[in-house]
Amino acid sequence: MENCTEVTQFILLGLTNAPEIQAPLFVLFTLIYLATLLGNLGMMVLILLDSRLHTPMYFFLSNLSLVDLGYSSAVTPSVIAGLFTGDKVTSYNACAAQMFFFAAFATVENYLLASMAYDRYAAVCKPLHYTTTMTTRVCAHLAIGSYICGFLNASIHIGDTFSLSFYEVNVVHHFFCDVPAIMALSCSDNYISEMILVFMSSFNVFFALLVILISYMFIFVTILKMHSAQGYQKALSTCASHLTTVYIFYGAVIFMYLQPSSSHSMDTDKLASVFYAMVIPMLNPVVYSLRNKEVKCAFKKVVKRAKF
Repeated sequence: MENCTEVTQFILLGLTNAPEIQAPLFVLFTLIYLATLLGNLGMMVLILLDSRLHTPMYFFLSNLSLVDLGYSSAVTPSVIAGLFTGDKVTSYNACAAQMFFFAAFATVENYLLASMAYDRYAAVCKPLHYTTTMTTRVCAHLAIGSYICGFLNASIHIGDTFSLSFYEVNVVHHFFCDVPAIMALSCSDNYISEMILVFMSSFNVFFALLVILISYMFIFVTILKMHSAQGYQKALSTCASHLTTVYIFYGAVIFMYLQPSSSHSMDTDKLASVFYAMVIPMLNPVVYSLRNKEVKCAFKKVVKRAKF
C-alpha cells in the first residue's frame, strides 16, 4: 500500500497505438454515432408523430431508443474526440461520470427488454385483455422501475469501484472507463469488489432473462395451439424484432461482464466493447424498422407528408 496514491486522472490507451489506423477509426466511429443519432431520434420522432404507434409496444420502443442514445453518447463522443485530438487523458470525475451513465443506461435497457417481453406475452397470450392489462399506468410503472433499477445499479458500481485505492501509474487498457478495466488498476484487495460486480451483473441479467424466457415460453405454447396460419405468422412477427434485440444484447453482456477479471483479455474486451457500446445502439432501430410493417408504414407516411 506504500506505492498507492490518490489519482486525479486516468490515461486511456484506446483501441490501438498505430497512427495509420487512427483516421479510419475516427471516420468509422463518427459514421456509427451519426447513424445511432439518426436512427434512435428518428424512431422516437416517428412514434411521437404517428398516432397509430401510441401503444405500449412502441412506448417501450421509444424508451429503448432513448436509452440506446444515452449509453452510446456516454462513450462514443469521447472516443471520437480522443482519436481526433490524440488526447488520451481523462479526469477522475469525468471517468466516474462516464462509467456511471454507461452502467445506468445499459442496466435500464436490460430491464426494458424484460418489460417488452411481458408486453409481448400479454399481446399474444391474452389479446382480449391486452388493453386492460397493459394500461398507461402499468407501462409507466414498468418504465420508471427500469430507470430506478438502472441508476441504483450504477450508483452501487461507482461507489464500489471508486472506494478502492489506485496506483500512481494510472494507465487504463481500454478506450473508455469501464468497470472491469478501472478495477484492474486497483492496488487494494479487490476480491470483494469483483464479487459484487459479478453478483450484481448476474442478478440483473438473469432476473431479466428469466422474465423474458418465461414470457416466451408461454408465447410459444400459445403459438403452437393456434390453428390459423395468419394468426401464427402475426404472433411470430410481433416477437421477431424483440427476440433479435435480446439475442444481440445479452450475448454481448454475458461475454463482457459475467466472468472474473482474471479471465479477461483486454484486447478481446476492447473489440467486444466496440460492438456492445457503439454498434448495438445503432442496430436496434434498424432491427425494428426492417422487421416491423407498422414502422415502415409510419415512415412512408412521414416521407409523403414531407414531400407534400
